[in-house]
Amino acid sequence: MRSTPYPSTPYVPGRTDRAAPVGRTELLARLERVLLGRGRALLTGPPGVGKTEVAQAAADQATARGETVVWLAPQPADHDMPGAAAAALVASVPAFALDGLPGPQRDAVAVLCREAAALESGWDPIALRLALAGVLRTLAERSPVLLVVDDAQRIDADSADLLRFALHLAPSALRVVAVETPAPYAGGGADSGGAPMPLWVASEADVLLVPPLQADEMAELLVHHRLPSRLAGRIHRASGGNPRLALAVGRSLADSRTPVHHAEALPLSGRARDVARRMLAPASAPVRATLLLAALALRPTTALLRRAGRPTAEAELAAAERAGLISLTEDGTVAFTAGLLPSTLVHDTCWTERSRGHAALAAVADDPVEAVRHRALANDVPDEELAAEVAEAADTARRRGNSALAAELALLAAETTPPGLGRRRLQRLVDAAEEAARAARADLAMRAAADLLARDATPADRVRVRLAVLDTAGQGLTDLDEIYVHAMEDSEGEPALRAAVQLRLAVKYVLADGDPVRSRTAAVESAALAMSVGDRHTAAQALTQQARIDRVLGSPDAERTLAEARALEMTDRPLGVRNTAQILTIRHALFDDRLAEARDQLYALLPLVERRGPVEDAIELFRTLAEVEARRGQCAAALAHAGRSLALTLEAGLSPGPAWYALALAETAGGSFARAAGYARRSVRASEEEGDHVFLSRSLYALGRVQLVTGDVAGALETLRRVRDAESAQCAVDPSMLRWHEELAEALLAGDAPEEAQALLADVGPVAERLGRTTVLLGCDRVYALCLAAGGKTDEAVDLLVETADRFAGHGLVLEQGRCLIALARVERRRRRRSAAQAAMQAAAAVFERAGAVPWLGLTAESPSPADSAAVPAAGSALSRLTEAELRLARLVGEGASNQEAAARLYLSVKTVEARLTRIYQKLDVRSRAQLATALSGLATPSR
Repeated sequence: MRSTPYPSTPYVPGRTDRAAPVGRTELLARLERVLLGRGRALLTGPPGVGKTEVAQAAADQATARGETVVWLAPQPADHDMPGAAAAALVASVPAFALDGLPGPQRDAVAVLCREAAALESGWDPIALRLALAGVLRTLAERSPVLLVVDDAQRIDADSADLLRFALHLAPSALRVVAVETPAPYAGGGADSGGAPMPLWVASEADVLLVPPLQADEMAELLVHHRLPSRLAGRIHRASGGNPRLALAVGRSLADSRTPVHHAEALPLSGRARDVARRMLAPASAPVRATLLLAALALRPTTALLRRAGRPTAEAELAAAERAGLISLTEDGTVAFTAGLLPSTLVHDTCWTERSRGHAALAAVADDPVEAVRHRALANDVPDEELAAEVAEAADTARRRGNSALAAELALLAAETTPPGLGRRRLQRLVDAAEEAARAARADLAMRAAADLLARDATPADRVRVRLAVLDTAGQGLTDLDEIYVHAMEDSEGEPALRAAVQLRLAVKYVLADGDPVRSRTAAVESAALAMSVGDRHTAAQALTQQARIDRVLGSPDAERTLAEARALEMTDRPLGVRNTAQILTIRHALFDDRLAEARDQLYALLPLVERRGPVEDAIELFRTLAEVEARRGQCAAALAHAGRSLALTLEAGLSPGPAWYALALAETAGGSFARAAGYARRSVRASEEEGDHVFLSRSLYALGRVQLVTGDVAGALETLRRVRDAESAQCAVDPSMLRWHEELAEALLAGDAPEEAQALLADVGPVAERLGRTTVLLGCDRVYALCLAAGGKTDEAVDLLVETADRFAGHGLVLEQGRCLIALARVERRRRRRSAAQAAMQAAAAVFERAGAVPWLGLTAESPSPADSAAVPAAGSALSRLTEAELRLARLVGEGASNQEAAARLYLSVKTVEARLTRIYQKLDVRSRAQLATALSGLATPSR
């Protein structure tokens, strides 16, 4: 029996430092409303879903309000021990709660707690009822009380009866949260505690179901536990959103030495399997047999399982649904709540039993593709006739658009081929690997490659299966150097194969190694080799990669090369759009701020890709659409497209780094700066896990921009300097692809480094002008105007900001226009032109309101920052000569902060503070902190 308030850590009175459980904010708010209203709530849900964590969070909130929290947690053995829970409750309350009890009630309590010998008739039930009610009433008279009953289904019958009576008489100041895991099967299980003993009638409490986590919430949970967030989609699919199972899967992956980007089926052994087995353990033998058939079927339904030999399937599936193992739709479709449950069932079942199950399903399947699959899986003897049927079924699945099933069947056809047909088996293994690559099934590609590489295959076949493995690695191209080396060796003397290998190397060099120069060299060689053998498809891909790198390097040949690739592509007509010249042409339009053109081309492609293309193509289009719409200021559309991109990414089990980057941009435009920073940080982490240099820079840029806009100058400087260093290391020249220059320059200015800010602008300006990047120059003009204002040239700054805002509007960049207007308002305040400042801020608000740019609109409604207020002295103009960074320091010191305290508050070194104070004293002509405080005392905050 456990009666401490927190079962996982010792209870500390007043402790409120626990973070709210991931993904439970809305549920906690609802629980809070229920407790403050009706005062009774029941948290229910399957094991491991996080019910106890929600109750703990509610207890923390109660403690923060000054309430008394009592935690009661019966153990499994307590269920059959009369009075165990009631005794534990009495033992956990303070002594004063028992002091006022009448004698008979105290005697009854003493008997219950084994402090006195029991009477022949046992304890006095009436006295005990009154005693327990009195204890709770006394507690509630001192302060409001929250009683948490964890694992309420384990309460013994006598204690449940006592508690029902006591709670019925309890005052409204006593609120109760019960946490219950429903007994899944009739008669309970080993740990179910039997049928639950309700503490109240149903109408007295609200029942709150604790749902599984969504895929995006799963990523946050993994980050919180320092587990690989880039696998959030696959882990969510394996766990069904159950936090306990998800963490077990994540830790199994962390313990595994296998590269996790190859682990489509997560994981094969370890603690995750053990958690899944515990979830399945209460299932009776009939229920387990029916679940196994469902796990073997492609599309399990109640009718299919009944026809396959389970006449009582309805009752058995209903029991499994109560246990939280499956869900049933109205038409009888069966879906497991977690992907690891069916894989564990199959994994733990012998081949003979699996074979019988497949044979039964083959006899009743109404789809010939499914029937062939089951017949092959039920067969353990190689059979060419059967293998040919399976290969034909794979072609049918491919035509239907079911690439995952096609890949599975292609590999099954190869494995069913008799050993005597060695060449045919090898060809089918190559086909299976390439089919798996198209389906993004890394596990199947690896199986096919391992089988082929263990045989006497030709160099060409070895290259093809290795390329298939590389193509399933997604963003994670690290730890694959050995595959590239072997592919290069085997492609010697084969121009077509060498061109394909060089193309993959070109992608690796820029993505994983951050070396665009080497990437371009490989792309050029790939294109030349492909053209020499008339391979237009590979040549178009190689030229596309070359054009992409030429743009990064600032080469004037980028557009010409891209046009060549586009021409080849028009004749070759590739099946997809990802990594094609067509999508790169659209992205170049995005970089050039030809946004209407980019948007129109994307929307023209979208129906075709959604109907017939692979999921990676749809993800690419939605992500690019989000970037385009965010840049255009179409904020609602940007958020919708970014959310769709992320949902598809997580559903497909791909790395979410790129989708999180797009969502960070969309949230920055029209959602929430806080959420934008959160998504950007997730993208940073996922990109670091993948070794993806490209999206690491992008996500750092997105984060630094939000930090700058929200006033975290020190954080923005650190983040944006990382971007600068990474882009410099990658020899990036074109400033239009990632516009960090203007953000870093503004951060430097705000961080009291105006010379460095102006030097950065002076460096990027000529490059942007040479390349014709007009809107990049506009961004630099905005920051240069701020530099002018900081140098006291406010009239010039105002003129430049007005002109820049108008030009941004002419390009359709409304968010940039509004940002210029905010800067204009601040400069006008600096000039003490309150009416002009108010007009500029109102104009900015109107721009943001029309665009739906919620976070930016919030900036126009905020009161002036301390630096802005300090910049407008009520008497004299000497303070206007200070930069915003100097004004922040002056105000801190004027309020009494020491140099060390100011340095800590501003994230500066003490030496920097001392140097900055010297400049402040010189500008204000003061000699002491007292004089500085006097100079600051006349400040007035202007109205907008």
